[in-house]
Amino acid sequence: MFEKRPLNPIRQAVLENGIEEGYSALLQRVISRADSKGGNVFTLVIDGTHGADFHALLKGLIPYAEDHGFRFAAVDTYSYLKSGTELRNHFRQNITDNRAFGYVAEQKIDEYFQSRAQHNFAEYAARLTETTSERLLLVVFGPGALWLSDGRCDASLFLDVSREYQEIAHKGSLLNFGFSWNIDALEKYKIAYFVEWPLLEGYRKERLKAFDWYVDMNDPSCPVLLTISDLLAVIRDIASYPMRVKPFLMPGVWGGQYLKRIADLPADMINCAWNFEPIAPENSVLVSKGEHVVEIPFLLIMAFSHLEIIGQRNVKLFGDYFPVRFDFLDTMDGDNLSCQVHPKQAYLRENFNGFMEQQESYYIMEKQGDAKVYLGLTETCTEESFREAVETSQETGDPIPFTEYVQEWPSEKGGLYLIPTGTVHCSGKDNFVLEISATTWWFTFKIYDYVRKDLDGKLRPINLEYAFDNIDFSRKTDWVQNNLIHQPKLLKQQGSNEEYVLGERDDLLFYVNRIHLEDRWEDETEDEFVLLNLVEGDRVRIMSLDDEDIYVEFGYAESYIIPASFGAYAIVNLSSTPCKLIKAGVSRKWNVSLVDADA
Repeated sequence: MFEKRPLNPIRQAVLENGIEEGYSALLQRVISRADSKGGNVFTLVIDGTHGADFHALLKGLIPYAEDHGFRFAAVDTYSYLKSGTELRNHFRQNITDNRAFGYVAEQKIDEYFQSRAQHNFAEYAARLTETTSERLLLVVFGPGALWLSDGRCDASLFLDVSREYQEIAHKGSLLNFGFSWNIDALEKYKIAYFVEWPLLEGYRKERLKAFDWYVDMNDPSCPVLLTISDLLAVIRDIASYPMRVKPFLMPGVWGGQYLKRIADLPADMINCAWNFEPIAPENSVLVSKGEHVVEIPFLLIMAFSHLEIIGQRNVKLFGDYFPVRFDFLDTMDGDNLSCQVHPKQAYLRENFNGFMEQQESYYIMEKQGDAKVYLGLTETCTEESFREAVETSQETGDPIPFTEYVQEWPSEKGGLYLIPTGTVHCSGKDNFVLEISATTWWFTFKIYDYVRKDLDGKLRPINLEYAFDNIDFSRKTDWVQNNLIHQPKLLKQQGSNEEYVLGERDDLLFYVNRIHLEDRWEDETEDEFVLLNLVEGDRVRIMSLDDEDIYVEFGYAESYIIPASFGAYAIVNLSSTPCKLIKAGVSRKWNVSLVDADA
């Protein structure tokens, strides 16, 4: 059965304080620190990610502190923020008027706060200290609390939640940080993507080492606590071994039923369109030590162990950004994806301040009936006729004869369809697609979406101006056949086992190979990370050739990251039937540094 909560064990790290769970352990740590400090006032900073349940902690902390002889005073960061209206105006150039797209912010967290916020807080804290003769616990809480206190505190916590947690909360009542209203969940995601995450996640990365404790608040009823030094030791440990992220499964208007079946998802889930595994910024990693489990955003693991994970060459190319992603697109008993195109690098940087262009490929894991893939344009398609057709459709609500413009191909199980930027494409219904791509996912310009509404009942946004700025109209039937639909090419053999090259192009930063596994395959990372997914078969084991007691096992449709530092390894077939695995990473031909391009 597909494992939805894969655990990554701590293998060698020795933790000074260990992993603790529950509010009792957390409160005891804090008050014990306060009791040991001299003076009347103990200042506790409770910082964290927007959406973390600060109040759940405060509800326990207030009576606990009072029972231990402390008077309690609290200051929240929200009182020192610019107003919601001011924030909308301040970030107007980043939010934009476009329904789906903005401009990635490069500011710092102080942009959220009033101009004299730190000064005003310092004056308040000084008055409090001067006027109290009792033992006082002063708590500064909310995102940016350490910044607001200017680092002046006696103890500090960072409460963290995953992006998955935030996105679920955004679909409910959670507004963007500091905002007083939002139009809908799509706007919340857009503002998070272009403003909130760049600033707040950047702040988390920059300041994390300054905190005393890290608190996983993904289950607000049972926080998980560890010291920052232990957190960093955990990150160093798991970055050295094969790692699987926590799958992020989501419904969508075109979603199918195959992922629901193999992952045993709830019957009342309308469908499952996506499984992100891994898309580095979206996923988190579940780390276990005995019975204790802590959830850590993959972005943090990359921030502090990127060299071990992706290797020196890739760090020079991408910094601490994980450059290749896997995700599943399920349209089995579903519907077509929107007809779409992705922008080239220069356009992405200029218009959206994006880091990496969205190069893609579709690997067909399963299909049924006469499923199709739509890739490139027909020989008779012209820019004028295609644009006129989709514009008229938007105005009238009438569908267009889609395949008069976009080339239709039979979907072949085991086939790979390459999608460099500028190429019109989409998966048809009744496919289960493993998408192997560059790690970006938001810059999809919809050209045509069959005049359908999204799950929220609103018409899906179409991005014709952006799309037609980026469509390469030379990519028509013959060119696509010759350049984007390759036949497997044998790369090497080991006994009855084989590795094939499925797809590699000079304009794609990733390669896609496939291993045909009868029994055992030996390989070497050569200081480059490797992504593996079991696309056919039951179960395999990946083990270190230096120490065969170090291994992981995984099943059909599950993905693992083999870090660059892992070295020589073997893949062993644990079933009685042959297996196939997709193997992907950064192409050895790719030498464009996106880090240098940012400088």
